[in-house]
Amino acid sequence: MGRITASRSQLKPDPRFNSVLVSKFVNNLMVDGKKTIALNVFYNALEEIKRRKADLEPFEVFEQAIENVKPHIEVRSKRVGGASYQVPMQVNRSRQQALAFRWILGAIRDKKGRPTHMKLADEFLAAYNKEGTAYTKRENTHRMADANKAFAHFAW
Repeated sequence: MGRITASRSQLKPDPRFNSVLVSKFVNNLMVDGKKTIALNVFYNALEEIKRRKADLEPFEVFEQAIENVKPHIEVRSKRVGGASYQVPMQVNRSRQQALAFRWILGAIRDKKGRPTHMKLADEFLAAYNKEGTAYTKRENTHRMADANKAFAHFAW
């Protein structure tokens, strides 16, 4: 198993929204330890959302986008009697959040040619509206788990 770290207790909320969720997302967004740049990209993305959709609160769009992308069930490989089965299993809360972050950041990093804050704003709005690359990834994961329901009895 993985090491237990003190990162959860050491994580400080971000300065603007006083949210640990934002702080965690920015830490995942950060590249090469450039936290200030990551914070600026995130805040600029929220400003872009505010500019495009004046009636929506940008922070709520962010929270709802993360909530919409979180998977509730996933398939895990399990070896039984020499064969590997894709067994559907429940996903715990911290892994749901980690997968949602990973899928959103993967979606924006795959798109080329535009500033990161624009791509991030696009992905947040798409996930908020239950569409886009990250949401599609979640739906595919759920669909795969549903297709492999027959092997659920191996989840022990």
